[in-house]
Amino acid sequence: MEILGFEETRIILSKYKIPFCKTEIFNSKDKALLFAQKIGFPVVLKVHGQRVFHKSELKGVKVGIENEEDFISSWDEMMKNVSGRNIEGLLVQEMVLGSEVAIGMKRDDQFGPVIMFGLGGIFIEVIKDFSLRVAPINLDEALEMIKETKGVKILEGARGKEKVNIKHIAQIIVNLSVLSIKEDKIKSIDFNPIIINKKKALATDFRIVI
Repeated sequence: MEILGFEETRIILSKYKIPFCKTEIFNSKDKALLFAQKIGFPVVLKVHGQRVFHKSELKGVKVGIENEEDFISSWDEMMKNVSGRNIEGLLVQEMVLGSEVAIGMKRDDQFGPVIMFGLGGIFIEVIKDFSLRVAPINLDEALEMIKETKGVKILEGARGKEKVNIKHIAQIIVNLSVLSIKEDKIKSIDFNPIIINKKKALATDFRIVI
């Protein structure tokens, strides 16, 4: 198994209308800094490679980079952390604010592509709050998936959280369902997190395994 390269991933996401944050990949610190300046601080740095399955374990993620000096030091530190690793490069991303959700797919030998939805962070990892469906999935079924989770109350504005437009998330689930059926060489997909607010939903971390 290996992770799809960034350019191939970008093509797949665009083809199936999976919205993602402004992102480019670089091996040049100077070019990366120019892109960061273009999209505006704060930005995020992440390592990307075909064998990099857990970025955080390599200290390969830095969020909230506020200025040029912070960017340069973060770049140097991250490149040191991944020294000796076969990486494709470092991703430079815009910072997006909102609630975090996770959407994914795993291809089951018996059932085919199984789609997962849940809130990000501890809601999936610790509380195990997620829902599953076998593709294909329509919009109504995607909305049902979202509403089955306990964490949907956060998306609906509980405890002072901004209420989000869950139809944006549901549409991504539907688009992922279509992708999963048509691209049968893909073994698994992880979008975690997708940042959702009342205006839009954007994938900020994406991993496609082939």
